[in-house]
Amino acid sequence: MADAVTSQVLIDGARSLVMKFTSVSDGTGEAAVAKVNLANLSPVPAAVKIDAIRYATFGMAVDILWDATTDLVAFTVPADEDGRQDFAGFGGLINNSGAGKTGNILFTTRGHSAGDTYSIILEMKKVGA
Repeated sequence: MADAVTSQVLIDGARSLVMKFTSVSDGTGEAAVAKVNLANLSPVPAAVKIDAIRYATFGMAVDILWDATTDLVAFTVPADEDGRQDFAGFGGLINNSGAGKTGNILFTTRGHSAGDTYSIILEMKKVGA
């Protein structure tokens, strides 16, 4: 079996991108699973920056990763919390992952067990679209 996950595009505009992700774990978890794939956006940007993250987690943490040869943690959503982090005031979280960066965003869950959940909304801006 696998975790029950969803990915939903809420806004895919010329510059704005908002996506919602949910998971109910069966205990297997996710490891570097692609959540934001730039090639699937319209218009296709060169990159995205994360302006805000809204989240609710139960039982597990989620690493939000910049995809690269060596993935880089952009932000860790803590376990058993709900909240909002706003990064727009200083220009957002920018992909600084280095060699082999694709611009895509991946999720890895940590400390997951059966019945754990997350709901995450990423508010992003397209760069170079």
